[in-house]
Amino acid sequence: MTSAPANLLAVRNLLLTYLNVDKNAVRAADLEPAEVGIVGDVNHRGGYHCGSDRVVRNDYSVVESSRDRSGLTLYASALDVGMFSVRSGGGTHNLRTFSTWMVAQCAANAADTRDIREIIYSPDGRTVRRWDRLGRRTSGDSSHLFHTHFSFFRDSTKAGRDQTPLFRRYLTAIGMIAAVKPEDDMEQTDKLINDTGSSSRTVGNVLADLQNLRNWLISPVGTSGLVGPPMANSPLQQMLAMLSAWPALVAQVNELSGKDFADEEEIVSGVLAGLPAEKIAEAIPQQIARDVADELSRRLTA
Repeated sequence: MTSAPANLLAVRNLLLTYLNVDKNAVRAADLEPAEVGIVGDVNHRGGYHCGSDRVVRNDYSVVESSRDRSGLTLYASALDVGMFSVRSGGGTHNLRTFSTWMVAQCAANAADTRDIREIIYSPDGRTVRRWDRLGRRTSGDSSHLFHTHFSFFRDSTKAGRDQTPLFRRYLTAIGMIAAVKPEDDMEQTDKLINDTGSSSRTVGNVLADLQNLRNWLISPVGTSGLVGPPMANSPLQQMLAMLSAWPALVAQVNELSGKDFADEEEIVSGVLAGLPAEKIAEAIPQQIARDVADELSRRLTA
């Protein structure tokens, strides 16, 4: 059963999003959902609005292009767009201007038009014209005074190729979609310029200096052929001095970390020297005090 492919439904949704301005009311000025069709009605036979179950013998939408023959599926491969009129970007845009803009893009062979086989349209509401990529036909029936028909090569709908870029470009061109602002160019100060600030030095000289500095920083001390060390008292020279002193500092810290800085006997003597005799006596347990008194008595009578 003929059905609408996802890539053409995406185009339909895009157009309705921006051209159906008042989505809560049916208005002649708006592009209404009923005015954007993909699949032909049940009586429709032959042509790009039909899939493989509705094409007819020698159907032009199949036999005139290998792209259509190889791409024939149950998908319809056409889009009809009805009447609309919108104000945007300081101008009025309608089905006529939309159609002629699209035809101009196809005639210029813009990259995003190359899946379009034909456009049947009216530029003025009085005559019907057809742009045909294959150059087979130049007109169409009078129904196209009121709608514009797009045929897409069937291999593009079979493959599901995105068809929205062309229509998005149109909506951007008329101001319905905001244009993406390009990134600003780099400031002049961010660019490599020829002026080095010295008439005797070129960019090549500066780059050579940078290369020499890089080699000096990554090479062992004393390597020949490199630029000399930085000037005395320069920030880089001071940094290098600190780096040179680092091993000795680490060795000193390791040595100190292995020492015992506490002299317990000296600490005890200092504490006792600052206390009166009665305080020292109070701090000694009775049994220890008796033992000490006995020992002192023994030593005094000895």
